[in-house]
Amino acid sequence: MKRIALVNQRYGLEVNGGSEYYTRLIAERLTDSFEVDVITTKALEYTTWEDYYENDEEMINGVRVLRFPVAKKRAKNFGRYNKKYLRSKKYNTEKEKVWFEKQGPYCPAAVDYIRENKDRYDVFIFVTYLYYLTVTGLPEVADKAVLIPTAHEEPYIHFKTFEKLFTLPRAYIFLTDEEKALVQGLFHCEDIPCRVMGTGVEIPCEPDAAAFRKKFGIDGDYVIYVGRIDEGKNCPAMFRYFLEYKKRRPESGLKLVLMGKQVCDIPKDEDIISLGFVSEEDKFSGIAGAKCLWLPSNFESLSISVLEAMTLSVPVIVNGVCEVLKGHCIKSNGGLYYTRYFEFEGILDYIFSHEREYGIMCSNAKEYIEKNYRWDVIMNGFKEVIDSI
Repeated sequence: MKRIALVNQRYGLEVNGGSEYYTRLIAERLTDSFEVDVITTKALEYTTWEDYYENDEEMINGVRVLRFPVAKKRAKNFGRYNKKYLRSKKYNTEKEKVWFEKQGPYCPAAVDYIRENKDRYDVFIFVTYLYYLTVTGLPEVADKAVLIPTAHEEPYIHFKTFEKLFTLPRAYIFLTDEEKALVQGLFHCEDIPCRVMGTGVEIPCEPDAAAFRKKFGIDGDYVIYVGRIDEGKNCPAMFRYFLEYKKRRPESGLKLVLMGKQVCDIPKDEDIISLGFVSEEDKFSGIAGAKCLWLPSNFESLSISVLEAMTLSVPVIVNGVCEVLKGHCIKSNGGLYYTRYFEFEGILDYIFSHEREYGIMCSNAKEYIEKNYRWDVIMNGFKEVIDSI
């Protein structure tokens, strides 16, 4: 049986993050066919990278997790260094080496393990391109490395470091056609074998929208946001748009329900309800009862929350600046996208005034998932990629 290592900066049931959750879903399913280890840090919070987990090794749902201490927390001056470097647009690998160490998680012990145990594993799968473990660890095992970049158009993808890094893997797994086009267009790596595979979506419980409403005291229509409540996810713009809509539509009883860890300020308003980190049952019940799921982010490589909403026949409203999110809407006809406020306002007005068309969107959303995001197809694809190395 082949032995596989997945590498990600954080891993655990408590971790709230897209690439981290995706890594856990894949790792747990790979155990059916391979011996699977995860190489990660002891950090829980990406804002500090402070060690949280105590054990060097643990089993989580059949996956052996190897944790290594973070040598330095995220640099307090990282924000200033980042802004100055991006403004300069004079990218070079030496300054970027400093950037990756300041951003973190700076974890040389994990990279040492990868280097020293290269021959113990048949394949290393690195998930997400932007962090120290991938930038430093992948070159050590490039001849048996699969990279899942989770890339999207953002300033960091243009760093000088990535011009070489993206030519090194033996194979790629892309989450979307848009991601594949971006990476191949930037780095001319068309000769490296690749597959486009998203993630399977399954609902681990029977959602109960009525119980959710009763538990949290929510009446009437609401749109829902699921994920980290963060400037990086464009949440401040979401709040501005929602409050402007309520101001211009005073008769509307619409509420905005938030689920996830708060990292930025949330306006104090009776129609904005922040529930914090919730259980899986509450999450899916909350999504099932929503009129739409709203994702305002400019940068996404897939968005599991969008796929989960569509699985539950809940249409999505997304930021059309993000090609991946826009692509989900166009390919599914199960969501609508905006690029400015009045388009957003028009979307809400439309879904509340076109009941028949809204029902069709609900059906389209679910059909899109059933056709494109089945676990059996995706895991067969993973096995083929792994067996080719």
